[in-house]
Amino acid sequence: MGSEYLRYVRVLADYQFGKSAGRALFPETCSFVVSPRTGKVRQILDGGVRIATIKPDSGMLSISIEGAKRLMKAFDFPEIRVVVDSRVDEFISKGKNVFARHVVDVDEKTRANDEVIVVNQNDRLLATGKAVLSAFEMMEFTRGVAVSVRQGVNK
Repeated sequence: MGSEYLRYVRVLADYQFGKSAGRALFPETCSFVVSPRTGKVRQILDGGVRIATIKPDSGMLSISIEGAKRLMKAFDFPEIRVVVDSRVDEFISKGKNVFARHVVDVDEKTRANDEVIVVNQNDRLLATGKAVLSAFEMMEFTRGVAVSVRQGVNK
C-alpha cells in the first residue's frame, strides 16, 4: 500500500509544482499518515518530519518548511518562489503575511491559491504559504496581502 501512496503523492507534487517535484519531495523512505475514516493520505513524513499535508478541501499539497527546502534544491531561483525585500525578513520568518508592496520578484507562473515558497533576495527561505494574488498582481499592486503565510521558519 505504501508504494501506491508514494506514487500518488509524487504524481500530485509533479502536477502542482512541476516535473521532478515528486521525487525531490518524497524519497522512498517516506511514511504516510492515513485517515482511519476515509483511508486517504493526510500527511507525508520522512524520518518523522512532516514534508507535506494533503488538504482535504482541495486535495492539493500544503508543504512544510522541510518540504520547501527540498523544493528549493530541485528548482532554480525564482521558480515556485515569491521573493520579498530583505528588509522584511524577520517579519515574514515569524509567520506574518507578505504584502504586495514587499514583493520584488515572483515566478511568473504563480496563480492565486498556488502553494508558494517565500524567500528573500538572497534566496534564503523565510516561509511557506498560499498565494492570494497572481504573479502579475503581486508585481503591480502596492496594497494588500500577496501571500497568506502558513508557516514561517522562526515560528
